[in-house]
Amino acid sequence: MSPIFRRRLLDAASAPYRAVGVVHHRWARGKLGGDAIFTALVDGAVFPDQARVLDLGCGRGLLAAWHLAAEALAARGEWPADTHRPPRDLHFTGVELMAREAEAGMRALLPHYPGRVALSGGDMREVALEGFDVVAILDVLHYVDHAAQDLLLDRIRAALPPGGLFLTRVGDANGGLRFRISQWVDRGISFIQGHRLSRMWCRPLAEWVRILEARGFKVETRPMNGHQPFANVMLIARVPQAAG
Repeated sequence: MSPIFRRRLLDAASAPYRAVGVVHHRWARGKLGGDAIFTALVDGAVFPDQARVLDLGCGRGLLAAWHLAAEALAARGEWPADTHRPPRDLHFTGVELMAREAEAGMRALLPHYPGRVALSGGDMREVALEGFDVVAILDVLHYVDHAAQDLLLDRIRAALPPGGLFLTRVGDANGGLRFRISQWVDRGISFIQGHRLSRMWCRPLAEWVRILEARGFKVETRPMNGHQPFANVMLIARVPQAAG
């Protein structure tokens, strides 16, 4: 995706947040514009058409905002011919522990994408996981302890159908200084958002891959830091298609 078109998509994806206040709009614009994962998901054709996406730790619904804005631009014939077309007919359900963020995101997005997005407050450890093709947990899986992570991953694997996708981004605890920097930033942002975490439960990248493969996922890893000095990695974990 060219920088010029990325700016156009950023404008479209962040525009709905103007209606819910300058703070939400600036947050959306800063996060969507500064985080490489959003462009990578569209450029990499990660989500399939017609996927039912469950976004755990959804915040203000930026994952939905980005993909639905991309789809809308493509539907109007405004998508570049040399850029992979975005997925069509995605439906997003988001759950966010900080309920006020989900409420703001819902007020922003619902008028633009009725029937395509539903955001609500809740704890990702307690959410029903059945009925989705994709489960995403971006940057918050390490907010719960290892036992809770393991249980949640068990439930996600059991709920996803053949061909289903689990998407997450984690920090590589073996990432040295880059990992420590990402932890400092993460702690600061999580504190501003209202989380009061005694610690974060991170793992080395090899261990993340191991525990996913042990559950039957086929795992692909991609560094996902953009120009930031972090040690973040996107994990694309797929359930194998049924034989035959």
